[in-house]
Parts: sequence; C-alpha cells; structure tokens
Amino acid sequence: MRHRFKRTTLSVAAAQALVVWAAPAIAQTAAAPAADKKESQQLETVVVSGRRAALASAQKIKQESDEIVDSVNAEDIGKLPDRSVTEVLQRMVGVAMDRTQARSDPVHYSVEGSGVVIRGLTYVAAQLNGRETFSANQGRNLGFEDVPPELMGGVDVYKNPSAEQIEGAIAGLVNLRTALPFDYGGFKASGNLAMTYTQLNGKRSPQGSFLVSNTWQTDLGKFGALIDVAHSKSKLRTDTTTVDPYYPTTTTTNSVTTVNPDHRWYSRDLAWREQDYDRTRNGVYAALQWRKDNVESALTFFRSKFRSAMSEYAVKAEVDPYTINITDAEWGDNGLLRKGTLNSTTGGIEMENNARLSQRDSRTDDLSWNVRWRATPAWTLTADAQLVKSKTQSFDSNVATGIQLPKQTVDFTGSMPRIVYDAADIAFLDKPSNYYWATTMEALDHGKAQQKALRLDARYQFQDHPFLNDLRFGLRIADRDAQTYKAMPYYNWAAVTKAWETGWYIPDTARVTNYSVPTVVKSFNKFMGGKTTVPTMLFPDASVVQGFPNSYVQLHDLVKPLCDGMPGGSTCGWQGSNVNPYSWAPASYGDPSGVNDQHERTTAAFAQLRFAFDDLPMPVDGNVGLRVVNTKDRANGYTVIDQDAVPPGAGGVVVHPVKVDKVAGRFDQSFTDYLPSLNLRLKAQPDLQFRFALAKGLSRPSTGDMQATSKLKQSVQIEQNTGNVKSVSASGTSDGNPMLKPIKSTQADVTGEWYFSKTGAITVAAFDKELKDIIINQTYTTRLTAIDGTPVDFVVTGPTNGAKGHARGVEFAFRRYFDMLPGWLSGLGVEMNWTYVDSKLKRYNGVQTSFCSAGAGQDNLNLYVNGCDTDGSSFGGMPLPNLSRNTLNFTLMYDQGPLSARVAYSWRQRYLQGVALNSDNTGPNQQNALDTNPASPTYGKHTLPLGLPLWGDSYGQLDVGMQYKFGNGLTVSLDALNLTNATSRQLMQQNIGTFVHNYFTSGRQYKLGMSYTF
Repeated sequence: MRHRFKRTTLSVAAAQALVVWAAPAIAQTAAAPAADKKESQQLETVVVSGRRAALASAQKIKQESDEIVDSVNAEDIGKLPDRSVTEVLQRMVGVAMDRTQARSDPVHYSVEGSGVVIRGLTYVAAQLNGRETFSANQGRNLGFEDVPPELMGGVDVYKNPSAEQIEGAIAGLVNLRTALPFDYGGFKASGNLAMTYTQLNGKRSPQGSFLVSNTWQTDLGKFGALIDVAHSKSKLRTDTTTVDPYYPTTTTTNSVTTVNPDHRWYSRDLAWREQDYDRTRNGVYAALQWRKDNVESALTFFRSKFRSAMSEYAVKAEVDPYTINITDAEWGDNGLLRKGTLNSTTGGIEMENNARLSQRDSRTDDLSWNVRWRATPAWTLTADAQLVKSKTQSFDSNVATGIQLPKQTVDFTGSMPRIVYDAADIAFLDKPSNYYWATTMEALDHGKAQQKALRLDARYQFQDHPFLNDLRFGLRIADRDAQTYKAMPYYNWAAVTKAWETGWYIPDTARVTNYSVPTVVKSFNKFMGGKTTVPTMLFPDASVVQGFPNSYVQLHDLVKPLCDGMPGGSTCGWQGSNVNPYSWAPASYGDPSGVNDQHERTTAAFAQLRFAFDDLPMPVDGNVGLRVVNTKDRANGYTVIDQDAVPPGAGGVVVHPVKVDKVAGRFDQSFTDYLPSLNLRLKAQPDLQFRFALAKGLSRPSTGDMQATSKLKQSVQIEQNTGNVKSVSASGTSDGNPMLKPIKSTQADVTGEWYFSKTGAITVAAFDKELKDIIINQTYTTRLTAIDGTPVDFVVTGPTNGAKGHARGVEFAFRRYFDMLPGWLSGLGVEMNWTYVDSKLKRYNGVQTSFCSAGAGQDNLNLYVNGCDTDGSSFGGMPLPNLSRNTLNFTLMYDQGPLSARVAYSWRQRYLQGVALNSDNTGPNQQNALDTNPASPTYGKHTLPLGLPLWGDSYGQLDVGMQYKFGNGLTVSLDALNLTNATSRQLMQQNIGTFVHNYFTSGRQYKLGMSYTF
C-alpha cells in the first residue's frame, strides 16, 4: 500500500499550496526536500483567497505536520496580520508578548513588544527558513523587532522538538518563512504602502514594501528570481507616571531609626516621563532558483537593518526618604498616604530633570545556498551552506539639570496619582536661576558576530513498505564567533553639582543662568492622554545630550571654578580635591573587562525514522529519532586578582598569597548531548486526531551570560590586639560564567484536534516541561594557584546552572466561520485561544532569610533571589519570571466577498518581571532600606539595598482592522490599534501589599494602507 508523504518541520511547503497565488505563505526551509508532486497537485484543487486562505493554509500545516505546530500565514503578499512579528506571535495559542524594551529594563514600555515567551518560558529559538539566525547584541536569536514583517510569508511555532530540527528550543521554535520564485509559477509583483498616525504625539509614520518575481523556462532548466524590499518607520510616544516605593514613618533617637508604632507608609516621590520612540526598519530579501530534471538549487540573501532612537524627558526625585516631613496628610485604613504635602529637612526636595538619547543600530545579513538532488526514486540528497553576519552599535547619553522644590503636594485618591502645584510652585519652577547642572551618564557599546554553517542531509524513501515511510539522517557543523565591546565604565554616572554636595564637596551648585550651556523649556502636552497634568520645567538642550564627549567636558569643567571657594586641602567636587584637582574622564574602549569574546562550534548528527500504520482501525503515524550534538565553547577574557596586604611577621592563619594581576585567560569546554524524540499521531476519524510527543531539548546560554570576566580578591582579617591573621577568605564576582552548560528539559505533549472544516477546528493540548540546570545567579568555585604553588579556591558569585523546575499547563483553541448563517451573515467567524501555565523553580542550594543584608553587589544572593523591602524584610517564593498563568486571545472575524474585517482582543495575566532590578528607585541603586533586624550590627541604620519584585500587571488590548479588495488587484485597509486607549501598569510588591509603580500610556494608532498585486 502506498503511503502519503508525511510533513515535518522541514517540509510544510506542500500544505501551503492551498493558497494558489498567495505564495508568501509557502514555507521554504532551505534544507528541506520538497513534497511529492502528486500530493502537491492534490492539495492545489482547493482554491480559497484572502484571510480565509491564510487561515486554511495555516490550519492545514498544523493538521498535516509530524510535529505539534501552530502557524500564521500572510493574507496577501507582504501582509502579515499585524505590524510586527512580535505582535503576530502573541495571537497564537501558548504565546505571550513582552511589552517592555528589554527584560532587564522593564520600566521602559514598548508598544510593538521586544520578545515573546512560549508556554511561560523564555527559552525560545528563532530560525529563518529552517536555519539559525541571530543578532550581535549578545543574544542567540534575531530580535523579532528587527525583522520586517513585510518580508515574511508566515510564521510557525513548533512546541516540541524533533531530531531533524536544529537544537536550541525548549519553550518553542519560531520559524520565519519567506518565499522562493517557483512558488508563483510565473511573473508576480506586489506593492504595499501605508501610513500610521499616532494619536498621542500627532505624528505620522510611513511604511512600504515591493516584491517582484519571475520564472523562465530554458534549455538549461527552469530559472527564477525574486526580490522583496521593505521600509517602515514608527514614531511612538509613551507617557509614564511613577510612584516610588512606600517607606514606613520612622523616629530617630541617638542615631538609631525605628519604625513608628502607627504603621503608616508613604511614597517619597511622584515622578513622570515622556518617551519618544523613533524606529526605522529596512529589509531586503532576494532569491535565485534553478531546477533541471532531478536537481534543484536556491540561493537566498536576507538583510535586516534596524535603527531605534529613544529620546526621553524624565523628572524624578533625589531625596533621602528619612528627611521627608508630611503636612496636611490623609491616611487610608491600610496606613498608606492618600494625599499630603511633602517637604524635606535638607532644604527642599531635589528633583532631577533628565534629558536622554538612546540609539541602537543593528544589521544582520544571511546568505544561504541550498542544493537538492533526487538521485534515485528512493534517495534524495541535500546540501545547505549558510553565512550569517551581524553587527550592532549603541550610544546612550543622559544629562540632567536639578532643582530643589520647597514642597510637593501629592494626591493618590483618583484612578491615577497626580501632583498638585499651586501658584507659588509654578512661579518657582518657571524661574531659570533655580535650576543647576546636576549629572551626566553615558554608555557605549558595539558588537559583531558571524556564523558559518554546513548541513548535509539524506533521505531514503522505502518503496511499498507496509509501514516505513522514510529514513532521514544528516550532519550539521556550525562555527560562531561573537565579540562585544563596552566602553568602561559602563553607564558612567557622574555628578556635576548636586544639592547634597553643597557644604561638603562644593560651596554651591552650578546655576544654569551663570553659564552659556544651552537649556530648553519642556512642556508636557496632553500628558498621559490628558488624564493628568504636570508642569513645564527646564531641561538640558538636545545639543548637550548629543554632544558627548565635548559637552560633557564643558559641564564638568564648571566645577573647577567652584573649587576656589573651598578651604585648602578639602575635597572638591564629586571626585578630586584642591591638591588633586577635580577631573572627569569619559567612558572609553580599551579596558579588557569590557570585552566579551566568544567562539562556539557545534557538530550535530541526527537520524529520524518516519512511519505510518495506515491499515490499523485507527491509523497511527509519526517519527522517532535521535540527535547527538557536540558543543565546543571557547571564551577569552580577563581575571582581575587582588590581595590584601599581610603585615610582615604576622602569625595566625597561614596565608597563601596570590599574585595581584589582571590575567588574560582562555576558557574551553566540550560536551555532548543526546536528544531523543518521539512524535505520534493517531487518526481516530478523518477529521479527528490525537498526538503524543516526548523529547529531550536544550537551550544554550546567551553569550552575555558566558562572558569570561571576573574579579577575585583574597581578603585577610587582622586581629587588632596581636597583629596576627585572624581569617582568610577568597571570593569574587563574575560578569558571566564561560563554563555554563545548556538548560535541559524532558518534555511531553498530548493533544486532541478536531478539524470540522477547512477553516474550523477545536484543539486542546496538555504539556509538561521538566527543567534542569536553569541558569541563575549563584556561587561557584574558581581555582587559582598561589605564588607558593598552593591551590586556592575562590567562591565566585555569577551565573551558574543552579536550579531545576517545571512548566506545566493546558492550551485550548477554537476557530470557525458560521457558514450555516444566511446571506452576508455567513461571513462571520470567531477565533479564540486560552493558555494556562503553572511553574515552579527550586534552587539546588536554597537561599532564604527573613531579613536583608548589607551590600548591593551580586554576592548578596538573598537580595537578588528574594528581594528586600524598604523596612529591611525579605520576600520569598518567587515564581519563574516572565510567566503568566493565563493568556487569552479572542477575535471576531468577517470575510465575505471583497470585504474582510476583524476585532481582536489579546489579554495576558500579571507576571513577575524580576527581583532587585536597577530601575526607577526599586532596586539596589537605592541603598536606603531600613535595617529592622534586631540581631544585625547595623540595626536602625537605613543603608540596606532595595530590591522589590516588579510585576507586569494584567493587560488587555483591543485592535480593529478591515480591508476591501477591488477587482483590479487593489486592496485598501484601515486598522485601529489599542482602540480602548488602555493603560498598562507595572506593580511593585511590598510586604504590606502590591501597588502600582508605573502607569504607561501610549494612546491609539490608526493605519491606512493600500496594496496592489499584478
């Protein structure tokens, strides 16, 4: 009995032949053999178009695939259903979007998103046409925000790996698909133009793409060429209102501060920020294709260029919370301040007006060549070569003016907190002589990465075997080099003149009216969409922010004349003195501790057997395979070694001194992983099937986590009475760990799938991912050899494979058009999906104490694991970060004749973003938590680091879109995004409750577009 050719990850092309002319929806994985012509012809008998065509082809991929996969296909050439790949992914079952600019910086909101989690996990791998691709910014994946969606024909998300797939995905594999010339069968051209209007800032952003493809039949074979170019800009604005952490009211007696018995809590500040985001994304995709007889070849080139420029005006307080007095206070039943007037015993509430420019330029090029030879009816040989090059460069500049407000009146009683300014406050803020130059901070980095990969595959098709379909096996070798360079010090903060310096380091602040450095009056128009108002204030001019380093030198030179007013020998400025004059130096390249140099070679071999027991009462098919991958890592870096001096002749504990040095080092490791997989499908009925999948997977650490830079110190404690050595300790911190191993998982999936129509299905899935060697911040041992030859073990804090855990859950998806309804109502349809995930994280070495400890470094494990509240108490029981228990998507669709429309709602439940993140005064950059531990030697001091858990609050967004197709190939579309003008919120967890920390408003967007295909 002849058996159908079953589709796998690398052969989904045939299913997409359902869409006869919408060929961008066709998956072309370079290393994949094409489907049999007979089957392709069978599939082509179904003719559909528009959104239904995209849904039908995506559903067919899911139904016919060997693996568990969900897909989204382009509705038309260059038209995925959303404006970014990230937004496309969020509508798929099991996928949620990060609405932050980076997971390490959750206080900066991103309208288009910056990444995704799949089934609650961040261990996501990205591929382009079945090949690995990446960005140079210390990551392993190509940032989805970098990818022009106009170049994509579709996106697939594979939930459970198979042996044939490139390893690296635990949460899921995201495969981005483009088209090849033969997909169109002849000449095809299409152009798209669109304009987006952002309501909050009143700005317009253009987008456009153009594709042309043709094929030619010659005596030398069939030739094809395709080129697709895309350009888009996005000009967005996000307004933010920030509530600082709540501190307890206290009393200080004899330098000991204690919490008042009334248990009242207040926030020292209400801050605000306006962020303007200007993104330019350009892409080029080109393909050449040739086929003659049984040989076929394709050469493709993909380029993605991404430039982002964020300008920001942010106002925040820099005031000691223990100097705050509150008058006219109204307290809530829970002890929290509802409204009142804040003032400080230091002479005013110091506010910083920060003007910032953050730019990043990235480019990724992917050149790939694929050759496929059908040597005999049974044997097919495939060779695939790939070269990926990526580079990135970043510049971040922040300059601030300062002002000491006599008071600040706050009101937390409404739906959004606000600051109330009276006439005297406004007059004070409008006076330029009240402002002074406060701070500067810069950060610069650049990086590059390159990968060469070669893949050789073979497929043997069994001829008329009762149950074996084919045997696939292959070899893949990939070499990757990545270097990142940071100007050091990284984020080089420096005071120009601060109010707290007066009387200590400087006689007075550098008033802006006394110098020629330009400033600008900034008005916050329609702030938070008009929901609240904030005053006009004086900021550094953009030329000062952009003028680094010369403008920075000019600002810091303002301090030098102030030194003339200080007594002889006293300290002058934030650094320096009269004897050693004040000096400032910009961050610069050349420090080896700012270099991350990585090399990796992976050699993988796989074998996969595909089978089908079609003669059973309920046919069973699937595949079983094994992938064996050897990884060789090399990291070049530096170890900075320091040693406390030992007094001559000191006795006591023996010290084996190490050499004080900055040592270049090379770290090598090699290991082999065995990754078996099994995928089964049982067809209970032609339209009802069940799947079972079992596999082992891995996810490699980022190159940033593997940086080989560490700082080690041998500390010696001397007894004061005897002068002998009391104790010796050897410890250190590391920016990374070059000996990290991949995170590993054993994962199982069970699904049920009922396909009751070409565009209708109900699917359910249950999954379990058992994780081990999760990368966390923990201690590990590094051994050095002392000067006398004795080995010395240093306990180093840094990333390590230090935990295990699980992610378990269920998925449900439903889609159908109501074709049974009469007339125009038959165009109505609905699509919905829901995902529930439960997680647990258990460290191999647990860290839990009731109270916080001093020190804001990475060696304070309790701080970074369990956090620290403003009263010095700790937290515990934190879940896996970035995991929402529930996510939901609901779409109401209409597709009838030339008219298509949708109303789409996406919702994500709240999730932990991180603990002790250095952002917005909730992290260790604030060392003012009160030590309330009676057993602590620093009891009553407010010098502990802060480390609040930050959560992304539950958020839902409603988007609406419609398009009309004219008979001549012209399509006009209109989209409204965030139609309800939803406000996103970030929460801060404290032991007295969880409160809103940040309110984000980005407003609505409207997009008008047109496309023409011929």
